[in-house]
Amino acid sequence: MAIREEILEELLKEYKKPEDLIGKDGLLKELTKRLVEKAMDSELTHHLGYEKHSPTGKNSGNSRNGKSLKKIKGDFGEVSIEVPRDRNGDFDPLIIQKHQTRFDGFDDKIISMYARGMTTRDIQAHLQEIYGVEISADLVSRVTDAVINDVKEWQNRSLDEVYPILYLDATIVKVRSEGRVINKSAYLAIGINIDGMKDVLGIWLEQNEGAKFWLKVMTELKNRGVRDIFIACVDGLKGFPEAIEATFPQAEVQLCIVHMVRGSLRFVSWKDRKAIADDLKGIYQAATEEQAKENLESFAQKWDGRYSTISKSWMANWQRIIPFFAYPKEIRKIIYTTNAIESLNNSLKKTIKHRASFPNDEAAVKLLYLSLKNIQKKWTMPARDWGKALNQFAILYRDRMPC
Repeated sequence: MAIREEILEELLKEYKKPEDLIGKDGLLKELTKRLVEKAMDSELTHHLGYEKHSPTGKNSGNSRNGKSLKKIKGDFGEVSIEVPRDRNGDFDPLIIQKHQTRFDGFDDKIISMYARGMTTRDIQAHLQEIYGVEISADLVSRVTDAVINDVKEWQNRSLDEVYPILYLDATIVKVRSEGRVINKSAYLAIGINIDGMKDVLGIWLEQNEGAKFWLKVMTELKNRGVRDIFIACVDGLKGFPEAIEATFPQAEVQLCIVHMVRGSLRFVSWKDRKAIADDLKGIYQAATEEQAKENLESFAQKWDGRYSTISKSWMANWQRIIPFFAYPKEIRKIIYTTNAIESLNNSLKKTIKHRASFPNDEAAVKLLYLSLKNIQKKWTMPARDWGKALNQFAILYRDRMPC
């Protein structure tokens, strides 16, 4: 709705500095108060069916009955609103409803700050400093707890039938349990769908991983509609291969090559790191599995005298490394690393780093969920070179591709 220029000029006649407009007692706050009160007066007129002081109201069975004071929190601080009443007590204004103590959108600001990792104390201080609004820690908890049902719906939503690629990884959160703080792993699953778009499929908190835990996770994904997974990319998750093979027997399990390289270089002296990293490239960049095996044997002959654990580690995990060599370069580029989910976990760590610990699992999942919602807003593009990779999947998995 357009506001006439002369009205704006009249409103700004006394304007001299920003505080006059947006300050604690500025024009916008006063204008908000007056407009809301005027709107409620109009609502009451509609409710009663006659204008104020109109003779039509005589013997109508209901009439105006003064006003009550109500304080509403909003962007401009706390605003005192005079709410009109009717004698019968059945008038319920729409613009500011009964029991409402905050303007629409104010709760969204609290949730947004919470999702960005601000603690309850930070949120209280920020609202006091910026808006002059005092809120209790209990209010922050009640507002953010309102998303718990959203979390449950999200965790139980239906999923796509086919995910060509699934990434799995975990980040550590500290949770109070039985009077002490313990470390729990927040396991995340990112699925790459047929369109090449990333989607976080769920969050699972667990103190100890193993085949039983992963079987529960895989069964949950299956119950939510997942029919097939082509390749699951993991970082040596204990018990995971057995669990996915039990629920999705056609899925290939691919160890993260980048993690293998990092693990290999962990105990290597600085002067040898570049040479060893170059020799490892000869293994995982080989054109075929046979060539990679020959290059691994050559690596062992060269370096086992000083770093024998490296070749032993690659041989011990060889069966989970070699699926990589069966794919063309378009797919290799996508599955040789779990960086997609590592990047997500790094963002989550920034969010939770200000939390000494969470009071319970639910509080941890709530913050992780809100943070994920913010992060996923940026996921607007498919995986790099997805079109080429999808064509390769269509050839390799022709009978398993969705129609």
